[in-house]
Amino acid sequence: MTITRDDDVLGGEPHIQGTRIGVRHIAERVIESDRSPAYVADQFDLPLAAVYAALAYYYEHIDEMRSLDRTNEAAFDRVREESLKPKEPIQ
Repeated sequence: MTITRDDDVLGGEPHIQGTRIGVRHIAERVIESDRSPAYVADQFDLPLAAVYAALAYYYEHIDEMRSLDRTNEAAFDRVREESLKPKEPIQ
């Protein structure tokens, strides 16, 4: 399995070809959640090689991945901020 990009899948973020599983999804579970690659492969029903391909892509493009993280976090912050404000004044 290879890592690819498609504007119609995950907003163009790199993902495992033929899936909607992003490189960042894999990296988050292995790196940040401290799960083994084998566990993540089992949870996503992927070959172990696909998990390692995603991790290799992540580390080879670490600046891009961090930029995507910042962009994604900023979008979530905007949504949180807007959802906490009432649309109309409370009377």
